[in-house]
Amino acid sequence: MFRKAFPYTIPVLLGYLAIGIAFGLLLKNAGYPWYLAPIMSILVYAGALQYLAVGLLAANVSIAEAAILALVVNARHMVYGLSLLEKYKGAGLRKPYLVFALTDETYALVTSTEPPAGLDRIGFYAAVSLLDQCYWVAGSAIGAIAGSFLPFDMKGLDFALTALFVVLLVEQLKSCRSWVPFALAAACSLGAWFIAGPRNMLLASVVSTVVLLVVFRKEIVRNAA
Repeated sequence: MFRKAFPYTIPVLLGYLAIGIAFGLLLKNAGYPWYLAPIMSILVYAGALQYLAVGLLAANVSIAEAAILALVVNARHMVYGLSLLEKYKGAGLRKPYLVFALTDETYALVTSTEPPAGLDRIGFYAAVSLLDQCYWVAGSAIGAIAGSFLPFDMKGLDFALTALFVVLLVEQLKSCRSWVPFALAAACSLGAWFIAGPRNMLLASVVSTVVLLVVFRKEIVRNAA
């Protein structure tokens, strides 16, 4: 199963190793032990939130503040989950891990990839999810260990996650036949930036995008046909 799933995950492998290494370097540079990076990647496994957590730990914020920020940053996963109810139907004991491992990149693969003929659908998605997490854990461990022994200039490393999102957006643009979802998302993001401000734009843009996607669902389906 993993051998069949691996070729589909190569883009994530390349991206996760890069941004995982960047995360490990940032965490070590902040003064934390190297082993905290792979532990966080195993137990938390939330790329953007892990980057944010480095600053939260350094600022010694309260548990309540950290929980609220985590909810805002990962609110989009509620939408992800709703859209995968049918795909993950019948997952049984594997469903908790499939839900836990649903990162942006894994979601992009699951929603755009059909399992090869003859393979168990849920098993294929579980293999993709586990491989993606292994890449992230490996990258963060490599970065943290390297940061313990080698000096690094950390300037610009925090852009690694943004760069990966841009690559995924390009892939989605190539695979989706309707331009409407992207136009709505861009408009909502810009509107949220100006109305809610940079600190609050994420949740506002996600909610408004979902609402508009529901409203214009028929138009999206018609353009994709």
